[in-house]
Amino acid sequence: MHTLQADWPNLRFDYKGCHVLVTGGTSGIGTGIAEAYRDAGAEVTITGTRRSVSDYGADLDGYCYLQLDIEDADNISAVAAAVPQVDILINNAGFALPSSGLDEYDPEVFERAVRMHLVGGYRMAHGCADKLLKSALPGGPSIISIASMSSFFGIDIVPGYGAAKTGVVGLTRALAVHWGGRIRVNAVAAGLTASRMTAATVANPAWSGPTLARTPAARLGVPRDIAGPVLFLTSAAASWITGQTLPVDGGFTVAG
Repeated sequence: MHTLQADWPNLRFDYKGCHVLVTGGTSGIGTGIAEAYRDAGAEVTITGTRRSVSDYGADLDGYCYLQLDIEDADNISAVAAAVPQVDILINNAGFALPSSGLDEYDPEVFERAVRMHLVGGYRMAHGCADKLLKSALPGGPSIISIASMSSFFGIDIVPGYGAAKTGVVGLTRALAVHWGGRIRVNAVAAGLTASRMTAATVANPAWSGPTLARTPAARLGVPRDIAGPVLFLTSAAASWITGQTLPVDGGFTVAG
């Protein structure tokens, strides 16, 4: 038994024979989700920006790996074409550009953030749709997008990221209506979760402290906190759930 499954001692997922594509699966939330599906028996393809899986220091054994630039339309199409079968698509690729020192109030950077997190995710969903429609997965094929607290709140430092993640909520609804019962489309809005992207925020009490103080669960998230709800939403137990965005945030969104 792998460690992640052991973290849910009263629940087991069985995804044997299922083909899952997790974009941005080489670190953070993406890795947590990919591990959960792998440990539940799925065939998992992950994407990352580097040329080879061996270019990462993390343990990424047991996956098929494809290089992806989520801002490149042709590359997105190539990845969608390269995966022979898709039952579940996890749209996770991207990062908050200020973590690389860029200013999202610059129009070019703002546009890049929207292209990365909203347009790129749509293009991947569109590119995988034909394969998803052929899926025989119990409960039906699924697309899950990773939304954010910036989908609901104005966060000053990430206007582009926040606009895109708000757009993800609207896109989730529209695609759920468009594909009806043929492909279920949902999103998970992650609260502040420890990852490479959020490392500076988590490590700085001036930034993470106010979030923690407002969080009823009294802790920040870790990737497995996001992975569990994602696996549930793509399971047959959630076959009547589509078009929804589930906040997974320790209660942050309900605290007064």
